[in-house]
Amino acid sequence: MLFTGYDEVITDSTVRGLLVDGEAVQSASQGQLVDLILDSTPFYAESGGQLADAGIITLADGTTVRIDDVQTPLPGLVVHRGEILTGAVEAGMAAAGSVDIERRRAISRAHTATHLVHKAFREILGEGATQAGSENAPGRFRFDFASTSAIPESVMNDVQDRVNDVLAADLAVTAEVMTQDHARSIGAMALFGEKYGEHVRVVSVGDWARELCGGTHAARSSQVGVISLLGEASIGSGVRRVEALVGADAYSFLAREHLLLQQVSRLVKARPEELPDRIGTILDRMKDAEREIAKLRAERLKADTASLSDQAVDVNGVSVLAVRAPDGTSAAEVRQVAMDARGSFQGAAAIVVVMGVSDDKVSAVAAATPAANERGISAATILQAVLEPMAGRGGGKADVAQGGSGQVEGLDEALASVVAAVAAV
Repeated sequence: MLFTGYDEVITDSTVRGLLVDGEAVQSASQGQLVDLILDSTPFYAESGGQLADAGIITLADGTTVRIDDVQTPLPGLVVHRGEILTGAVEAGMAAAGSVDIERRRAISRAHTATHLVHKAFREILGEGATQAGSENAPGRFRFDFASTSAIPESVMNDVQDRVNDVLAADLAVTAEVMTQDHARSIGAMALFGEKYGEHVRVVSVGDWARELCGGTHAARSSQVGVISLLGEASIGSGVRRVEALVGADAYSFLAREHLLLQQVSRLVKARPEELPDRIGTILDRMKDAEREIAKLRAERLKADTASLSDQAVDVNGVSVLAVRAPDGTSAAEVRQVAMDARGSFQGAAAIVVVMGVSDDKVSAVAAATPAANERGISAATILQAVLEPMAGRGGGKADVAQGGSGQVEGLDEALASVVAAVAAV
């Protein structure tokens, strides 16, 4: 099959094959999903990280097929996948493939930007920062490369600035077919793991970046516009992934970032360059306030705990205290209340169960005195019996057990069941 997409976006051809649900057919009609095989095509099939073209195939009788995907299941075989919008398709019909030019241009700009980012990382981090994968899509790309550690923000900024300088330089983007030996001699970069024939296609951006590539590209670096690197992260051992926006998408993102920066500046009453220090000061104050609030909460809970023992009921000579902590009490605070309450019973046989709700989750702690343990009362056993109806879980020892539940409903009933659980021992 002849690919004409490097030079044109509309190509006359003939339908050489037609499939429906993977089966070869002679014809298909409106509304059916089909796979079309043409003898020549301007559609770029998904390959080398570049997403497939989309567009329309128009048959000689006016039948139209919307193409949503293009794949190469076998070398040299290009399959156009889409839906018949009008009419019917038959094998042997004359056809004209028309690529969605705006989508093609957007993907091509992203692909060119990927080459430049690859070159910039190798230039700044060294030759070991080789490409390990990519995806070039309309207005965005992702780029995977070898690195044993996270990439510092300063390096990300340097890469972004370097690439944007090249874009602004309006360098010509050219493609030339040559032998592998010639490609290596001029410094063209080949991707590890890719298979190349004796002759290869080399895409160059000025004299700065050269790479073996079969994809489509912008005609000049300035057509890419600008790139904005969104961030990087690990996707596996020794491989990092960079996400980026290109062209209009990058401009829109930067505009939104600028607007947010202005809004934050107004809120904290500081100029943009002062924001890091101002926000740092605000965060420090918040931490101080949170510590003070935690201290006050602890003092309040301790004061409240002092009188809790008065609420205990006697069950066969064992003092049983089951209380609900104020909503918002943390799991650590629930435990502290239980431990403090148990201490108020001194040498008596007693068991305390405290439950509280914070962030829509139940925390529960049971604490038994040594005298209660001697009577056969185990905190772990009592807590398990109390949490079971709430689909909760817990564990611990005879003296202290802790657990919880994501089911807030039934908490009060669970507390009410503590007396019965102790009586059953």
